[in-house]
Amino acid sequence: MSDIILLLGGNLGDRYAYLQKATAAIQTRIGELMEASAIYETACWGGDQQPDYLNQALRVQTALLPEQVLDVALKIEAELGRVRTRMWEPRVMDIDLIFYDRLIYHSERLILPHPRIAVRKFVLIPLAELIPGYIHPVYHKSIAELLSLCPDPSAVKYWKPHPQPTPFRNPSLVSAS
Repeated sequence: MSDIILLLGGNLGDRYAYLQKATAAIQTRIGELMEASAIYETACWGGDQQPDYLNQALRVQTALLPEQVLDVALKIEAELGRVRTRMWEPRVMDIDLIFYDRLIYHSERLILPHPRIAVRKFVLIPLAELIPGYIHPVYHKSIAELLSLCPDPSAVKYWKPHPQPTPFRNPSLVSAS
């Protein structure tokens, strides 16, 4: 089993309901939910005029390989109504694979760790809640350090806690070494 971190986000429709539906589908089709961050409301990244997003990070244990996780995540997005026409468009759901264990991976479809982590507060804040001491395998800095260095001025506000308890932390993603 591998530990993965997913970031969910959406800014159309009933944003909270879409987070719940995506989380349920992830648990059924990708793996066991180990932890979930609180939910954060975030301004659209990049300055585009769009409704605010709800974002949440999930730590999941999976038996799937990285490209399989990507395939299932894209199917879940589509089933929830996401239609891709352009980059950074409004969406009902976006599911990004942020980390897959400590894997550094590049293919035509997928880069791990996610390449824009260090410049996005809406990613770093939920990650800092779940895995603050995790050392990024490329930048060699903890998530907490990356957050303190992040140049992103975007507003990220605590929205609502996840209703499920977070049972334990897996040392493979939590440890500082």
